[in-house]
Amino acid sequence: MTMINKQWRLKARPVGAPSAETWDYTETKIPTITDGQLLIKVEYISIDPAMRGWLNDAKSYIAPVQVGDVMRAGTVGEVIESKHEKFAVGDYVAGHDGVQSYAVSDGANLYKVDPKLAPLPYYLGVLGMPGMTGYFGLLKTGQPKEGETVVVSGAAGAVGSLVGQIAKIKGCRVVGIAGGAEKCKFLVDELGFDATIDYKNEDVKKALKKTCPDGVDVYFDNVGGDILNDVLTQINLHARIVICGAISQYNNTSEVKGPSNYLSLLVNRARMEGIVVFDNIKEYPIAMKDIAGWIQSGDMKVKDHIVEGIETFPDTLMMLFNGENFGKLVLKVEG
Repeated sequence: MTMINKQWRLKARPVGAPSAETWDYTETKIPTITDGQLLIKVEYISIDPAMRGWLNDAKSYIAPVQVGDVMRAGTVGEVIESKHEKFAVGDYVAGHDGVQSYAVSDGANLYKVDPKLAPLPYYLGVLGMPGMTGYFGLLKTGQPKEGETVVVSGAAGAVGSLVGQIAKIKGCRVVGIAGGAEKCKFLVDELGFDATIDYKNEDVKKALKKTCPDGVDVYFDNVGGDILNDVLTQINLHARIVICGAISQYNNTSEVKGPSNYLSLLVNRARMEGIVVFDNIKEYPIAMKDIAGWIQSGDMKVKDHIVEGIETFPDTLMMLFNGENFGKLVLKVEG
């Protein structure tokens, strides 16, 4: 029986939100591997906001996906054939092998994972790029101190939910900004946030004054736009603003909207700094050990949002920008 590789390729660079015209769906035969290569059966694909930026033909921290190429994505799967000395059939590996059901790899940038220690989707979320982003973005860039107030936007997403929980572990007061009553209830009742702001149904600026009566010491920003602008009006002396993402701006057809309240940084002698997770790659093992320990102790809870079927990729990606995902969004290749 011939194995078929289902792939999603970039057909055209989108202006605004990706659409059906952005993608080409192809089915091809699996190529034969040569010495030094391995064949991976991809089981789960990570769906992340950063994917939208990878579609733009612009200078960034990583080269854009080229038209005609398989869409870049984090993946985890099983080695089903190997001519590589470091990987054996039956190994499970994580890497960036794209939106496809099978991947041929030379082993570069792959690392082995153990499905007995954690569910495979964890290696794309809490123990993968989002987990590392939250860990280093908060602890290294945000530098929270016990007793401080930490605000995080996109708080029910993969990165935000982790940031809030780490801040609680470090003894901070945590306020999460999320969309909808269900997500806000989950953050308080399940993850232990001290308070939430429902940006879909509340005036964020007014709610910040109520939920952060002593001001904001650390703001972890995943959304940009108006919410970043509102938080800047509430920051304390020497506050730290961590710029992780700006999902509210990614599909703009006009120029990105920057913060008009940036002079608050001057008045409060505050710092705004970006976080790119790959800068910390040498320290990933430290973060993974800490996060795994918190999960094992019960101090950290994990919520994954799994959608089945690689055929659903274009619609699944758009769930991020429509605020439909609840937790880390993962695509299971086979439905």
